[in-house]
Amino acid sequence: MQKRTVQRGRPTGATTFEAEPALAFGVAVRAARTAQGIAQETLAFRAGVERSHMGKIERGEHMPTLSLILKIAAALECSSAQLMSATEAGLSKTWFKPPRG
Repeated sequence: MQKRTVQRGRPTGATTFEAEPALAFGVAVRAARTAQGIAQETLAFRAGVERSHMGKIERGEHMPTLSLILKIAAALECSSAQLMSATEAGLSKTWFKPPRG
């Protein structure tokens, strides 16, 4: 049996956190929340998360999971697609370039 040359898992030093999309998502959430006049604490309660975690999401310090994005969208009474669209609009043009095909 041959020995594995590639180890499982992430390469050393790799991270799944990317600051720009996290910040863009946080800005989108904050904009939707303030447009509706909802307090951060109220939004956190409706989404079922701690207020401090919601603050970190809005500041771009945490990248929420898909399930949390869906909960936040439901708490804001909007679609997750609307939040993602606002997030994409907040990203720089150089952050992601789709492949040409």
